[in-house]
Amino acid sequence: MPVYQETEQIQAQMVIVIHPGSMYLRMGRASDLKPITLLHAIARRLLPGGTKYKDSFLPPAVTLTKELTQAMEESRLQVSHTLQSCLQSDGSRRYATPPQQIAAFNRRSTPEFSSPGNVTCTKSDLDVIVGDDILSLDLEEESNFNIHFPYRRGELNIHSGPGGSLTAVMADLKTIWEYVLTVKLDIPLRDLKHYRAVLVIPDIYHRPYLKELTTLLLEGIGFGRCILLQDHVAAMFGAGLGYACVVDVGAQKISVSCVEDAISHKDTRVRMDYGAADVTQTFFWLLQKSAFPYKSCDPANKLDALLLDKLKIDFCHVDLNVCGSQEKTFVVRKPKKHTETYTLQVGDECLIAPLSLFQPELFRITGTHNVHIQKRSSGDPEDPYDENYLRETSRRGIKENLDHSSEMQEEAAVAPAAAGEDEVVDPVGDSGPSLLNRDLEANRDFAIPQQLLGLDQAILQSIERCSNDDLKRKMYSCILVVGSGLKFKGIGMWLRNRISLQTPYMHRPEQLDIITQPKDMDPGMTAWKGAGILSCLESAQELWIARIEWQHYGVRILRERSPFLW
Repeated sequence: MPVYQETEQIQAQMVIVIHPGSMYLRMGRASDLKPITLLHAIARRLLPGGTKYKDSFLPPAVTLTKELTQAMEESRLQVSHTLQSCLQSDGSRRYATPPQQIAAFNRRSTPEFSSPGNVTCTKSDLDVIVGDDILSLDLEEESNFNIHFPYRRGELNIHSGPGGSLTAVMADLKTIWEYVLTVKLDIPLRDLKHYRAVLVIPDIYHRPYLKELTTLLLEGIGFGRCILLQDHVAAMFGAGLGYACVVDVGAQKISVSCVEDAISHKDTRVRMDYGAADVTQTFFWLLQKSAFPYKSCDPANKLDALLLDKLKIDFCHVDLNVCGSQEKTFVVRKPKKHTETYTLQVGDECLIAPLSLFQPELFRITGTHNVHIQKRSSGDPEDPYDENYLRETSRRGIKENLDHSSEMQEEAAVAPAAAGEDEVVDPVGDSGPSLLNRDLEANRDFAIPQQLLGLDQAILQSIERCSNDDLKRKMYSCILVVGSGLKFKGIGMWLRNRISLQTPYMHRPEQLDIITQPKDMDPGMTAWKGAGILSCLESAQELWIARIEWQHYGVRILRERSPFLW
């Protein structure tokens, strides 16, 4: 037994778990208690005559038109009225201080100045700066750099600007990840052939990107072996659960899917293009309505963006017992400038901002947002026997059967001949879609371009797309919330009430568990921890893809080894 534990420990030390996010990167050995967490960004020195480009730290706010302002104000009032109809824990009605009264106090508030703080800004002679070191660039020096975040809205940040090609994004990832490996984890690159990597990927994945990421890990960076693992499945291992509806709230996206026995059900996956950073921008808009005293605050400035994010974390909550105005203080520190201490009053905007997750019309401050589902494979010439091949061959089989039966049914003889290449003829008639058709079209119901899904609606739609009633009942009984974006006091209870009220009677569980802090750990680390746990399981040994196998078989090996349906 002691020998087995020693082997297990050595193996865990030789496994690197990588969980990339839109804002932060988490990376560390599977044996570590917690990962290295740093800003998932890179600054590259601008070439003479080069085009300037800078990804913002917060999703940029749009210009507010009269119509947009009115629509957002209506949504704000809707949430405000809902809060006023709520009761405190002692049974008394909630009350709110009018924003005008709070604004009158904030207009009179002036900052207290003190000697400059210890915010150090540096001038760098480096051409490439990675992670948190970007924060110490002063404004003048920052103008000489292009800043890139390789992930945006939970997916690779491919765009038409400088550094937005797939090749450029892969080069950025290689530089950032190698920096963490060599500088933070103290692993020489030449030794990586002895190490294994587990890459946590989005639950809704784009196959060509996974192909590029696998090539990056095994050939670009030089790991000996790797596994790709969906974030929702990894979260289940981290939380120690067998099944759950997993809700991942990140900085720039929210994803939901139903997971059972380490499988994320394809039809239940949905991702919304908004997250905790959009809550921050909404909170800033609400603060401005109440005459926010720090008037020069600019979310496009990296230090102000991080300050606003901190104010959201410190001030926002969903505690219905907190009523009226509260007095708060915050400090603004900038390099070479006096430290400013502000006092302000805040009211129900501290509750309305996090509740915008249930009223996503308030996120129109950051533009339009999309709902994503798992798309069908577009095919890969390296993998001729993919799902397209299986679909086409099964379709041909159905047509042949129909042709055979039509010989005995003259009246149906025209149907197969009239069918186009992409059409499927339903032998049952027009009473409903065929099994094949239903399988192909199942995902399309999720795309709702006219309106955004609120958090509760996304969960309900995901669960309702489970294949049977028993599975739906299980998912309604256990909802696992992970990611760093939902750490507001009391929001778990609010979510529970919203789900309970809307759960269909036939699927109501005896008990609804909403787990917001699995195993008392930071929910932002759950998926990273789970990926490390899986990598050390005996059953995971057959999932590893070796570099030589990747070079020999290419993308076909992903279909054979992936712990998800390729």
